[in-house]
Amino acid sequence: MSPDEYCQQRAAASGSSFYYSFLFLPPARRRAITALYAFCREVDDVVDEVSDPGVARTKLAWWTEETARIFRGEAQHPVGKALTGPVRAFGLEEALLREVIAGMRMDLDYNRYPDYPTLEIYCHRVAGVVGLLSARIFGFTDARTLDYARTLGIAFQLTNIIRDVGEDVRRNRIYIPLDELQRCGMSVDDLILLREDERFERLMRMQIERAQATYDRALALLPAADRAAQRPGLMMAAIYRALLVEIERSQAKVLSQRTSLTPLRKLWLAWKTWVRD
Repeated sequence: MSPDEYCQQRAAASGSSFYYSFLFLPPARRRAITALYAFCREVDDVVDEVSDPGVARTKLAWWTEETARIFRGEAQHPVGKALTGPVRAFGLEEALLREVIAGMRMDLDYNRYPDYPTLEIYCHRVAGVVGLLSARIFGFTDARTLDYARTLGIAFQLTNIIRDVGEDVRRNRIYIPLDELQRCGMSVDDLILLREDERFERLMRMQIERAQATYDRALALLPAADRAAQRPGLMMAAIYRALLVEIERSQAKVLSQRTSLTPLRKLWLAWKTWVRD
């Protein structure tokens, strides 16, 4: 199996909304974004699948070293090898890839976030930075597009947090800001005990409104000249915003269930956005 095939398999197996937006790209850009996505999956899985924090830190340190090897043309891992060409072709920065790893490392240091400003640092590292890297792969002519891409990445991460509240609680991770939890009259124990009452619905409505406002802010930042090139991000936004609508319709029952869209609906939303934009 070639490095590109390994990354393609990683992306396809995930069933992620990101995968559907890649399908419409020209081959070189599709290979590059798929390799970047596979890189993010590899480092994210270290934190999600390795139970020993010490081992997880060691593995993330290895990925930090692998990142340096990518830029020297000496990558060892299939994902690193697949990224070697794109980092040169699209001007991807080593510091940004390292910042993604630093974001994943935050999951080993924090399992609670006191307020939104603290959470936003995490969202920037694990998703906003990915937006910056993705924008370079998709292509842009106006520097304002980078502000759009970073903000859009944060919106995606906020959506993931909303969708995965129950799953994260079972892993002893809470990404909902604790001060907002308290403001709604709830405690961490209420989440652990899966109390999806009117307080929880109010709390989640706050999170959904923030996410939707972040999408609005991102889209307002995108210059018209780069809209066509950045269509993959717009496709992902359409899919993720539809997911937020479904969560809201379910009265935010995200502690007891995981809301998702069917693959067919994701493909339809992606195609509709592609032909419209």
